[in-house]
Amino acid sequence: MTFQTFKNRVFAIALFMMASVSVNAQQSVPMQALIGQSLSKIQASQPETFLNCVAELKRIDAMFPDSIQPKYQMALQSLNFSVMNPQAEQTEKLLTEAEQTISLMEKAKGADLSDVCTLRGFLYMVRIIQNPAQNGQRYYLDVMQNYEKALKINPNNELTKQLQEKFLEGMKQATK
Repeated sequence: MTFQTFKNRVFAIALFMMASVSVNAQQSVPMQALIGQSLSKIQASQPETFLNCVAELKRIDAMFPDSIQPKYQMALQSLNFSVMNPQAEQTEKLLTEAEQTISLMEKAKGADLSDVCTLRGFLYMVRIIQNPAQNGQRYYLDVMQNYEKALKINPNNELTKQLQEKFLEGMKQATK
């Protein structure tokens, strides 16, 4: 199953990148510590750890409503769960919430637009993984445009580079 391999690679990249995401200096240390504790509990082999992490990130976001980082991590972890479990019953709810969070981040003061575009591209990529036959043509350009826009804003966005590379690799495998 090439899509399973693709999903696992995307997950591994996203998991690696979430560990190296920089947090703005103005954000409080307690919030960073809470986010770090929540993320440290994730285990790739146990999907429920992602769901628990997203729930914890929602609580952190409620505690720090003006901060972008909890929103970013909440959307990223929702997408990570969804890419690994595209047909799970929780996936649609998580994708809807991630899409709403991404829209909030777009409008938020101080949000990194490169990260917002990366998340939006990742969202469309998950949609393709859910149903490649139906959504491949529908979302392909959206994925590419969001990743290209993210890299135009910040050419050093490693998560974007790696997700774009894996997306292109997955599309090559799917079309062979």
